[in-house]
Amino acid sequence: MSAPGSPRSPSEGRIRHSLERILKQNVLCAVATVGTRGQAHVHICYFAASSELELFFLSDPRSRHATNLDRRPSAAIAVFSSEQSWGGRDRGAQLFGRCAPVPAGGKERARRIYGARFPGLARNPTVRGLAFYRFVTRRVAVLDEREFGHAVLVRLSIGRRPIRRTGQATRR
Repeated sequence: MSAPGSPRSPSEGRIRHSLERILKQNVLCAVATVGTRGQAHVHICYFAASSELELFFLSDPRSRHATNLDRRPSAAIAVFSSEQSWGGRDRGAQLFGRCAPVPAGGKERARRIYGARFPGLARNPTVRGLAFYRFVTRRVAVLDEREFGHAVLVRLSIGRRPIRRTGQATRR
């Protein structure tokens, strides 16, 4: 039994449902990478998510964040709507994991997932020279005040077959 006022841990299913809703309702994300001297760098881009919680995005392979990922594939991604109002019932997600360019054998799958979300991909000449990147989610933190309550941040570790742990709730 939890102490009065302490958050109860929601089920993994509830956390995943909330996360999927956040990913579906938002098209932009901020990708944070780590530079050679430990300095942070952030890149904003459009993304598409797979059912396995992989996020795909397009980027210039010569960019700073791409160079950072070549050296150190650790990354974090934030997804949220900037249309939210302070003091409202906010929603957003932080995803932590690894990110790298999509290898040749996975490009068609990346194109299919990304193209399903952004149908104009095939006709857009501005994507020439860009590469697909694949972010593999290992951990998430979800803020969904409509679902879990005010200021409750729930966490979930994502195992790559099978899922290892369920969520736990904490106050932010």
